[in-house]
Amino acid sequence: MLYLSFYFPPSRASGVYRARATANYLAANGWEVTAFASPLSFLHRVIGSVDEQLAETVDPSIRVERPPISHFAWERDLREYGRFRGLSPILARNLYNFGLKRFFPEHYLSWAVASVRKALRMHARRRFDVVLATGNPFASFAAAWVIHKATGVPFVVDYRDAWTLNMFTEEPGYEPGHPAWKWERRILRDAAASVFVNQPLRTWYAERYPDAADRMMVVPNGWDPDLLTQLESAEPPTTADRTRPLRFTFLGTMNATQPVEQLAEAFQLARRHPDLADAELNIHGHLGYFKQSKGELIDRLGLTQGEQGHSLPDTGIHYRGPVSKTEVGRVYQESDVLVFLAGGARYVTSGKIFEYMASGHPIVSVHAPGIAAQDVLAGYPLWFNPESLDVNDIAEAMIAAGKAARDMSPEQHAEARAHAATFTREAVTAPLEARLRSMVRQKIAEGRIGS
Repeated sequence: MLYLSFYFPPSRASGVYRARATANYLAANGWEVTAFASPLSFLHRVIGSVDEQLAETVDPSIRVERPPISHFAWERDLREYGRFRGLSPILARNLYNFGLKRFFPEHYLSWAVASVRKALRMHARRRFDVVLATGNPFASFAAAWVIHKATGVPFVVDYRDAWTLNMFTEEPGYEPGHPAWKWERRILRDAAASVFVNQPLRTWYAERYPDAADRMMVVPNGWDPDLLTQLESAEPPTTADRTRPLRFTFLGTMNATQPVEQLAEAFQLARRHPDLADAELNIHGHLGYFKQSKGELIDRLGLTQGEQGHSLPDTGIHYRGPVSKTEVGRVYQESDVLVFLAGGARYVTSGKIFEYMASGHPIVSVHAPGIAAQDVLAGYPLWFNPESLDVNDIAEAMIAAGKAARDMSPEQHAEARAHAATFTREAVTAPLEARLRSMVRQKIAEGRIGS
């Protein structure tokens, strides 16, 4: 198995957990996995952060290769420019843009080209049986397609995100005639299978590419028991000490598409209720995907810089900073109510919601109504859904969730965790592994690849 996954540990991108879990599951079920990932220099210099502890959870049998990538699109330090770009910056930019237009419309093109070259060299020495590519970036899809054309090895694409659909506006992501449409059409035409994280997203693609619809499947995100071992033996949140302030928690990557202002305002309204007068809203994780995103989100939350971090004590809102994936179980244990903050509409699920359910805590939704995540939450007994982004509705849901946290019984906690158990990574990934295995067996039977 060649796994093209640009965002692979120690990346801390939101999609890295699906990639890590997929590779680990395949390795545990008899696959010899080679993962092509982003260079470490890109994660450190461009993204600006890594999670080294997460990298330690990758199955040691997995071979990780890191083809190079050009930093042209992200480089802001003139001292790092090469001689050609330094002397002829406009010509260098025009040549770079020509490559995006002529070959593939994404800044990760150089990584895809390097991945194809490395894959063909490795394949010549020892053949791959199948290629699995996850996007974004979608240059990984193009690389898988080129490898398939050069070798005949079947490939599968995993739409961790939508490519040509803007999930937040629910409109096409590119204008008619954009090269992305041509690339996506040829990739889905030739892919042995395509995978989507929820049914609405699969339906959108099936309607636009009906010839490939019978090869489309849904593999939802899930949660990773090996990273949440603290929850396995955890008791329900304590209800005895009613003098302790309630702890509301957001855990994840906050970004500009989420209703951040509504969250902050609604929490202030909720704290007017006597039961929540001293409640805290603790924000754990990263603010934005790039290091320059943090300031904007601090402002949108209404926070200020203090000696102990970002907080505004009279609002009860505190930014606690990043948390290693291996420590998230502790954060859930110390929380009473979880806040599910999400942008977008019906095509958005978010991988974080599966972890939230695994905690067995009350969950308050703060997102537009009708998103795909509601299909997952519908069976969760401790879900508090305001069904709108009106701050008064959100505040009422927070108050109700706080009361549920105080009054929750062990039976309610167990019922909530039982619903979450149907969404472990093993449960949701098994159909994909079976599909990949059947593809390889079929090719062996046809004599198109070696046994």
